[in-house]
Amino acid sequence: MSRPTITNYLAVLEATFVAHVVRPFSSRRRNEIVAAPKVYGFDTGFVCYHRGWHELRPDDMGVLWEHYVLNELHANLQSRDIRYWRDKRGHEIDFVIARRGAAPIAIECKWSSRDLDWTNLRAFLAAYPNARAIIVAHDVTRSTTRRHDGATATLLGLPELIATLTTTGVA
Repeated sequence: MSRPTITNYLAVLEATFVAHVVRPFSSRRRNEIVAAPKVYGFDTGFVCYHRGWHELRPDDMGVLWEHYVLNELHANLQSRDIRYWRDKRGHEIDFVIARRGAAPIAIECKWSSRDLDWTNLRAFLAAYPNARAIIVAHDVTRSTTRRHDGATATLLGLPELIATLTTTGVA
């Protein structure tokens, strides 16, 4: 298929809310990825079918959690302007919410709060020192602040993430 055909198909899937196309967040720094969108399926059942998953393994839960968090962000914030961040060294932040005149909010999705890897958050915070870092995990019931090697992040459950974003004027 040609690139225009794929672009048109993606546009239809995005317009009908079957897929979410998440574009990169960038301030045009040399080491940032600026043109490679990521595609998420709205229906996690379809995602499982497409990947050939008939039974879920523990490793699959993180991918599905990321899809679910994005769906909830779109539904509750009523905004499609959610980005992701990746640099040329392979560091990646799942979602970035950037508002004009405000520091970006970096959101890392982790299925389990025991699986925290600070590498990507530290890279993002080094590039955007004024950013707010949030880790959202399904097994968190109470907000806590975590620090690691000079990086600080708020650890939240999904309901608390939505409440935090909607009460701080992001929505």
